[in-house]
Amino acid sequence: MAVRLRAWTLADASALAKLINNKKVQDNLRDGLPFPYGEEDAKVFLSAMLASDSDQNMAFAIEADGELIGSISATRCANIHFRTAELGYYLGEPYWGRGFATEAVRQICDYIYRNTDIIRIFAEPFAYNTASCRVLEKAGFQLEGLLRSNAVKNGCILDMKMYARIREK
Repeated sequence: MAVRLRAWTLADASALAKLINNKKVQDNLRDGLPFPYGEEDAKVFLSAMLASDSDQNMAFAIEADGELIGSISATRCANIHFRTAELGYYLGEPYWGRGFATEAVRQICDYIYRNTDIIRIFAEPFAYNTASCRVLEKAGFQLEGLLRSNAVKNGCILDMKMYARIREK
């Protein structure tokens, strides 16, 4: 299956809700998403993405063979970090382990470096999420360090890893 990044549409609400209304998916994401996650929640998210400044928030649907399979975005940081962006992504569980995330990460990095002045893209997966760490490594990110006791998720204090990919000169 070919992976493609595309703009979100409000018509994605139903499919998006099905993908993210999964505890296994949400356990690997930051807090702030309701669970259960319904179509109205998806509409709120999609409306926010459609209204956001595309230079500050580069957000895309991940599609494979015309089917929505996940989400990926990079958010520009502020102040002295204005040429840095934080990457976040997820796939619906049926699409895990098939190379889709790696391809989506490669595509968004290429897009960002082609269309913006960003010089550094970073991601902070939970240290236990070896699959996500592997996605980043295969997409050209380098492990820069372990962020010890960096997050509290589901009542547990967790380490995170810092990965970054720097614009090639």
